[in-house]
Amino acid sequence: MDYKKILKELVSILAVSGFEHMSAERIRQLMEGKCDEVLIDSFFNVTGVKRGIGERPKKIIITAHYDEIGFLVKSIDEKGFVTLTSMGGVDPKLLLAHEVVIHGKKDIEGVIGAKPPHLLKPEETKKAVSLEDLSVDTGFSKDELKDNVSIGDTVTIKVPFLELEGKKVSSKSMDNRSGVAAVIGIMNELSDIKLNNDIFFVATTQEEVGLRGAQVSSYAIDPNAAVVIDACHGEMPDCPKESVFPLGKGPAIGVGPNLHRTLTKKLFDIAKDNDISHQTDIEPDNTGTEAWAIQVSRSGIPTVLVSIPVRYMHTGTETLDITDVENTVRLVKEFLTALDDGMEGIL
Repeated sequence: MDYKKILKELVSILAVSGFEHMSAERIRQLMEGKCDEVLIDSFFNVTGVKRGIGERPKKIIITAHYDEIGFLVKSIDEKGFVTLTSMGGVDPKLLLAHEVVIHGKKDIEGVIGAKPPHLLKPEETKKAVSLEDLSVDTGFSKDELKDNVSIGDTVTIKVPFLELEGKKVSSKSMDNRSGVAAVIGIMNELSDIKLNNDIFFVATTQEEVGLRGAQVSSYAIDPNAAVVIDACHGEMPDCPKESVFPLGKGPAIGVGPNLHRTLTKKLFDIAKDNDISHQTDIEPDNTGTEAWAIQVSRSGIPTVLVSIPVRYMHTGTETLDITDVENTVRLVKEFLTALDDGMEGIL
């Protein structure tokens, strides 16, 4: 697959947490033809189902969330300035002078204004920026806006898809459209292969506001095992080395109490046996991913975590190396194939 092309399409999709209905159908179309059927549930999780041919197939779920951080219109003042509230973890200081799009009856572009340094008072230079201090300038007056913009409309950051040197790319929502790209890639790799087990490929919703789509889908499917694909922090200057991962060195395999020990060891063995570049992600507590919700679904689901390094997470310039997506696809494909040969002694 051309992962650069599919990533470019995926990051263009608008799916702020809680508003995934805007793009569920497009995700379904990207999955079609790569599995037996594609379903959209009442939570707008999109599930591609590959039926196994075994007499007693096990069920394995692969998840990656497709929702993104964003904003809702909170108010419009008398001069037409729009204030926002955030959906998901957003650092307000990163928003100054950003371009945004308000998705009302029609899309309206705007900028988040920033007071010039010439006009800042000395005490203001030391003050932390809060979202309440920021507003969107669309150029329209309140009366001009009211026909197209309403309180509660979604707002997203407007950024280009940038191709950097080598196989690095940058845009918004690489967390976790990169995981969705990997899921689609795994589906594509397995589309012509007969497996004994049932595989459920799920693009999940509302991860950024509480792992909710994963809770719903894992409860409904009740799988025997789960693979969560998400983003981890890519290596950046001035960050603790034990908390970040170099780009281009492969996906990070999670290790910790949230994750099944035997299945995790199987991932490492497969990576080594197949010469797949990989890293180790130590997670002593909450992984901050859907693995946290899926592990304790129903009576407990053996879960593993594979993460793609992404720099500058939760900004408009999230950056990754496409080789890490490709190696994630290779790793999880080989993992699923190995489990298909039998899970006795593993689970």
